Amino acid sequence: MADDSLTTIARELEPVLAGVDRDELEGTVRALEEAPRVFVTGEGRSGLMGRAFAMRLMHLGLTAYVVGETTTPALRDGDLLVAVSGSGTTAHTVQVAQAAVTAGARVHAVTSGAESALARLAATRLVLPAATKHRRPGEAPSRQPLSSLFDQATHLTLDAACLTLAERRQVDNDAARAAHANTE
Repeated sequence: MADDSLTTIARELEPVLAGVDRDELEGTVRALEEAPRVFVTGEGRSGLMGRAFAMRLMHLGLTAYVVGETTTPALRDGDLLVAVSGSGTTAHTVQVAQAAVTAGARVHAVTSGAESALARLAATRLVLPAATKHRRPGEAPSRQPLSSLFDQATHLTLDAACLTLAERRQVDNDAARAAHANTE
């Protein structure tokens, strides 16, 4: 009997998450801890994963912005740009990363493209060995369309970084909830 969709996704995610370099994940956390301000960028679903990440960073007490929002200030020296692109070649994401470097900000790439243009621009990186829409050699196989596996791995891995940050900053659920939107 064929797996149902949830089982398929869980089975595909397991080896991807197991393949995440824990030193790179710790490097992600350190980069976030050291940054006075965090900016997040990405296009399409990668951008949506980045937006969710920026929101959680705000809940944890970090100063976080999403590039392209009308109230986002300019990047400056010392800031951190977290740039999410499965391929590491998405033109706008790479352009934003280059502009960040020019402004003196550090770039942290989240990508499956370890040798991509984005990864080369980045001071630090988090490589997720997940399938993207390109289905390049070395990417995990996936029955899911396009970059779904990369997007899921991005969300879970960046949530793992947030969990580590929450523990180190002693931000529990009540403290995070206090920073949550007052819509209830």
